[in-house]
Amino acid sequence: MCELQHELLNFRDEKLLRQALTHRSYVHENPGAGEHNERLEFLGDALLNFLSGQYLFLRHPEKSEDELTRRRSALVDEKQLAKFAVEVGLDFRMRLGKGAIREGGYQNENLLSSTFEAVIGAYYLDNDRDPNAIKKIVEPLFDSVPENVVVSRSNIDSKNRFQEWVQRNLTQTPPKYDTIPDGGVPHAPEFLAKVLVEGKVYGKGRGKNKKEAEKAAAEDALKRVNKKN
Repeated sequence: MCELQHELLNFRDEKLLRQALTHRSYVHENPGAGEHNERLEFLGDALLNFLSGQYLFLRHPEKSEDELTRRRSALVDEKQLAKFAVEVGLDFRMRLGKGAIREGGYQNENLLSSTFEAVIGAYYLDNDRDPNAIKKIVEPLFDSVPENVVVSRSNIDSKNRFQEWVQRNLTQTPPKYDTIPDGGVPHAPEFLAKVLVEGKVYGKGRGKNKKEAEKAAAEDALKRVNKKN
């Protein structure tokens, strides 16, 4: 029996889906392949942050802002989004360059999570920019994450810990991250992140993707403020 395709892969505009599945490395090796998926990834990331926040706010009226923030990060971190990507069948549908494939790209959590975000962004556009269309897709995925996994993962996020420190000691304004590509190769870029509080740099970090670099910057900031204190 043929396995049913997940609803997230049902597009009216197949070209939009193809772009969402296309990594920069594929475009680098195939110049006529069209656009890569990074702009769609940006949109999907914003949608997932909003919808996960709404989901948790409505389900946990007893939780504080700090606890909800940690849980949101746990629901949409790289590891969890990579699992969602595999669950909906994005892994071997990703369009990757040969170099990325040789390095295990179909199992790479960064590529999986980024592609999932891009497909979420594309699905939103394909459904007339209706956030409820995405909500119907992601809430069952959020429901599938065991509570103990959310709690354990939410306790170790360095970005959340630094934000809590800032709001306890400095200001209620959350830290800002300035993250730019800095080195690497087309199929495996590297990123440099700075974390700033009210314009002042508190930490720097590097990583194979934006999220990893930002977490490294937050960890650096935590080390600096702990050492100072």
